[in-house]
Amino acid sequence: MSREILLLVDALAREKNVNRDVVFGALEMALASATKKRFTEDVDVRVAIDRNTGNYDSFRRWKVVPDDAVELPPAQIALSEAHKRDVALKLEDYIEEPLEALEWGRIGAQTAKQVILQKIRDAEREQILNDFLSRGGELVTGTVKRMERGNAIVESGRLESLLPRENMIPKENLRVGDRVRAWVMKIDRQARGPQLILSRTAPQFIMKLFELEVPEIEEGLLEIKSAARDPGVRAKIAVHTNDRRIDPIGTCVGMRGSRVQAVTQELAGERVDIVLWSADPAQFVIGALAPADVSSIVVDEEKHSMDVVVDEENLAIAIGRSGQNVRLASEMTGWTINLMTEEDSKKKQQEESGKIRETFMQRLDVDQEVADILIQEGFSTLEEIAYVPLQEMMEIEALDEETVNELRSRARNALLVQAIASEESIESVDQDLLTLEGMDTDLAAKLAAHGVKTRDDLADLALDELSEMSGIDEERAKVLIMAARAHWFAAEAAGESPAGKQEAQ
Repeated sequence: MSREILLLVDALAREKNVNRDVVFGALEMALASATKKRFTEDVDVRVAIDRNTGNYDSFRRWKVVPDDAVELPPAQIALSEAHKRDVALKLEDYIEEPLEALEWGRIGAQTAKQVILQKIRDAEREQILNDFLSRGGELVTGTVKRMERGNAIVESGRLESLLPRENMIPKENLRVGDRVRAWVMKIDRQARGPQLILSRTAPQFIMKLFELEVPEIEEGLLEIKSAARDPGVRAKIAVHTNDRRIDPIGTCVGMRGSRVQAVTQELAGERVDIVLWSADPAQFVIGALAPADVSSIVVDEEKHSMDVVVDEENLAIAIGRSGQNVRLASEMTGWTINLMTEEDSKKKQQEESGKIRETFMQRLDVDQEVADILIQEGFSTLEEIAYVPLQEMMEIEALDEETVNELRSRARNALLVQAIASEESIESVDQDLLTLEGMDTDLAAKLAAHGVKTRDDLADLALDELSEMSGIDEERAKVLIMAARAHWFAAEAAGESPAGKQEAQ
């Protein structure tokens, strides 16, 4: 009997290419499952097989749980009751009693077989997956084995992967038997089918393809910093090197374009723009917008955006077909890019200067001439006037020392009055609005000045209303409004009618 178990374990381990312990574990589960059938209650059974002799023992066991947490008496025991047997027992420990071992011939053969084979199949799948991952696999190269509802099942050796329809390059039509290469986007160990989810549309795929074609990348001499794609049509990649002897763009293009052409062929003709990465965001964006020539650029760190000025001839090139060029440049650099002509730029600057001029004239009580001098010298806020080093303001030729000191004093007084007014307005704001995710005191003060003092007041606003009265961008406005309306949705889900709710904007 024991010899039969050892022979069976060895045979299955060799046949399925899995560890002997996995087979022993499957047998123990099968024996435990068969033993449990002797009981009418849902008991917990453990079977232990000696790895050397093949002999096995069976135990019924109870898990030690808190006195008020006994939900399954046939398999659990209260801590106080367990201490009557052994005071050393702790929570999560087990109490075991030996059971008469089943005879091998009395085991439900079908049940045992199913448990063993399923356990081995799971272990086999895990082993295949681990073998692939241990090789540092991020790309799968295989053959389309079958198509399921538009998705491709890709077979690579003994490994099966899933390439969803939405992750295929739009204009390519894969068929059974086609050779295909894709990037491993996700690993789903819980999936009953293929555990690797692939993508041929992700930016990471083109980066990995260039790694295969350009040895300098693998050697660490060259690095692809980022990429953006319109799959099957156009892509942009940003490259960088610290080795001055290497031309990053030429290295990726290859002799007579051989390297970039190999990538393009793999991507169904996708045209690739290769640009130089720069630590200077403005320079990076200028390169990303190639082949368009940029006239000037204004960086807004706070909004993480850039106003890029191009002439009329370059505007269409910078935008690209259906906005493709500027969109890819924005995705690759991570910056919001606002393209405009010289005329648009001047108009925007005039509008912004007008607002700043009005603020200076009102808050500092100065005439337009003084306000314009401050603007021309680069001042745009009261804080800058109040706290910029005195020496910098003294360098303004049009202003004498007395005027500079007076302007600084007025700016500080104006900020103090503003802070006091802000505190007073916040005192009238409900706490539920102040503690809303994404809210801060400055924003709360601006909203209070427009009569928005409660969470429901904010929830009633439309996006454009909130953006206009607060000056925040549309994305932040959307997040705030959704957070303010969250309690409405929660009340609706609970079958309640939230007080104060109006029709959603």
